[in-house]
Amino acid sequence: MSALEEKLLAQIIKEGLPMPELEWRFHPVRQWRFDMYWPRPQHIWRPVGVACECEGGTFMKKSRHTSGVGFAKDAEKYNEAALMGIVVIRVTSTQITDGSAIEWLGRALEGWRKDLDQDMRPSDGP
Repeated sequence: MSALEEKLLAQIIKEGLPMPELEWRFHPVRQWRFDMYWPRPQHIWRPVGVACECEGGTFMKKSRHTSGVGFAKDAEKYNEAALMGIVVIRVTSTQITDGSAIEWLGRALEGWRKDLDQDMRPSDGP
């Protein structure tokens, strides 16, 4: 686990969010993994899960994530995840530091509870 991932995990614990699975392999054929993954609770029908990728080195001249080949491979990975119904939250070191990352994760995970509440309410009309 990278220092960046450890920093985000500490925020997750502090905020009381559910603990993610770490280095979760999501694809049945490829060896792709997500840094963090929250599987969908049984009583929620969408989405399949929420994943988080900590994108380190985004402001470096030479980084795997910012090279043409690396960017294309990341796009393939994230597109396959989307087609499987996985919501992917991608975050940078700046977004972890400024609190954006934990806010997005909180919204993504809270959204399931809101969806469940909405689906269970009786309709007020057409």
